[in-house]
Amino acid sequence: MRLTIAIGLAFAGLLTAAGALAHHAFATEFDVNRPITLQGKVTKVELINPHSWIHVTVTDDKGNAVEWMIEGGSPNALVRKGINKNSIPIGSELVIRGYGTRDGTNKAVGRDIQFADGRALFFEGSRPDGGAPAQ
Repeated sequence: MRLTIAIGLAFAGLLTAAGALAHHAFATEFDVNRPITLQGKVTKVELINPHSWIHVTVTDDKGNAVEWMIEGGSPNALVRKGINKNSIPIGSELVIRGYGTRDGTNKAVGRDIQFADGRALFFEGSRPDGGAPAQ
């Protein structure tokens, strides 16, 4: 009986550790020295754990359409603030200020996100200062 309990506790500990490794701090993936400003149209919204994502198509300097993924807060935190998939309609134009990844991929964490008409979108991505989004 004790062996069964010990094995169960060990397994639970491994699952907890795996979850902790999957969730990352800002500095693990993003670079405060790589600020970005993007303007593009929403192509997909994913409210998935541990972070939500907005996919946007941005036109680069050469006129090419480039897909970017913008990280936001957890779905639970967003829903508590009244944000759901319908809050960010596909095709919406967004202006995104945030930070790019350390590896240079087309992913960023959104610091300040606005609709083209100026309305703020509080998507709550991880932040280098650990604070709340600017309002």
